[in-house]
Amino acid sequence: MFDSLSERLGGVFDRLRGRGALTEADVRAAMREVRVALLEADVALPVARDFVDRVTEQAVGQNVLRSVTPGQQVVKIVNDALTEMLGGGEAGLELDVTPPAVIMMVGLQGSGKTTTTAKLAKRLSKGQGGRDGKKVLMASLDVNRPAAQEQLATLGTQTEVATLPIVAGQRPVEIAKRAMQAAKLQGYDVLMLDTAGRLHVDQALMDEMQAIADISRPHEILLVVDALTGQDAVNVAQSFTEHVPLTGVVLTRMDGDARGGAALSMRAVTGKPIKFAGTGEKMDAIEAFHPGRVAGRILGMGDVVSLVEKAAEAIQVEDAERMARRLEKGQFDMNDLRSQLAQMQRMGGLGALAGMMPGMKKARAALAGGGHDRTLIRMDAMIGSMTPKERAKPELLNAKRKIRVAKGSGTTVQDVNKLLKMHQEMAGAMKKLKKMGGIRGMMAMLGKGGGLGGIGGALGGPDIGDLMGKASGGLPGLGGPKMPPGFENFINKKK
Repeated sequence: MFDSLSERLGGVFDRLRGRGALTEADVRAAMREVRVALLEADVALPVARDFVDRVTEQAVGQNVLRSVTPGQQVVKIVNDALTEMLGGGEAGLELDVTPPAVIMMVGLQGSGKTTTTAKLAKRLSKGQGGRDGKKVLMASLDVNRPAAQEQLATLGTQTEVATLPIVAGQRPVEIAKRAMQAAKLQGYDVLMLDTAGRLHVDQALMDEMQAIADISRPHEILLVVDALTGQDAVNVAQSFTEHVPLTGVVLTRMDGDARGGAALSMRAVTGKPIKFAGTGEKMDAIEAFHPGRVAGRILGMGDVVSLVEKAAEAIQVEDAERMARRLEKGQFDMNDLRSQLAQMQRMGGLGALAGMMPGMKKARAALAGGGHDRTLIRMDAMIGSMTPKERAKPELLNAKRKIRVAKGSGTTVQDVNKLLKMHQEMAGAMKKLKKMGGIRGMMAMLGKGGGLGGIGGALGGPDIGDLMGKASGGLPGLGGPKMPPGFENFINKKK
């Protein structure tokens, strides 16, 4: 969503960093470009003007212009100001109350309220994919839109979250009373109320919401707005703020091609924090909104914390333990390669991972333009077309078998050969890892300051990490993120 803004700002700061010394005129010229970039990204004019004035005032100070690295200092000031504009610290949900904690979801029709309700409920629940271990009940109060209640019930089944049984003919206030009663009697920790929307802000919508709020006394009133509506999303948020005591905002479709101005303007205009961001259509595609991390991504500084969190979610404990045992023995077959590819896909694919790595904007653009997430799927299809024996012993794949695998996966024999070559290089690396003393030896090497670069050199493979290591300059002391040996053969393949 922030790609074009990130590209524009990256160009401005690259020029600043390229100079040894800066004058006040240099900084002011750069800030004018920053203002243009923000306005092009659809940021509200007063917000952009205030942002640039505040940054310029700090950036032309003697402490910055006379420092050893003035360009870096300006970037830091912009990063801090951007974080503040997005809301400062993370704003979580107020759930430490006497159960049930009531969360009321409001917004216009078509903004993704019902889906967001289910996503948030799944995140809070103790069911599959849940994080917070809460007992959650969802209730649909939308009696206007056809099948809205049935939609929430279906999503509840998918996410393994309980939904209030549907009683035909009941009005929203009556459903809210019944939901409150059920949540109290059945010991639910959280009650989520999915209210009806309208095509635009009107008095009937506000009256209905006020009546529901009077009955349920919600601890959180979250406004769901579609990031693709640009500045109109900010106007909608402002209208709701004037009528209902909102506690936060959820931005949906943050994975779309909107310019990002709505997210940047929302906190400044409404005074309400963005608490969550919808990042896709799947039920687990919702993230807590961290202003500092988002600012880091916009400025190409990466978001290593989110990357580690994603890794922790994607990596299954049993798989990790099994893999560790095999690595100690220097073993690595096609099943192991397949599990590694599956983990990369669960973490959002190569494009998403590159976006979280510091200094990876160029690599991310290259990955996004090359259909490399489809490459992961193609590779998985090839492994899926092999027999269990072939996966365990890839050396069994002779010419005839390769033709069968290629036909079964919709690929070519050359693709199969590239996959086998990649596997051979990785298997060779695992054997070298065993000689280095297994995982303990690798960790000792990290501790001695060898970094991932040192390990990559020791494991061999002339192309290891070439795609992403060079593009990023790497994390401090880590020598750049590495990709599996031989992966660039697939990266270079046309879509």
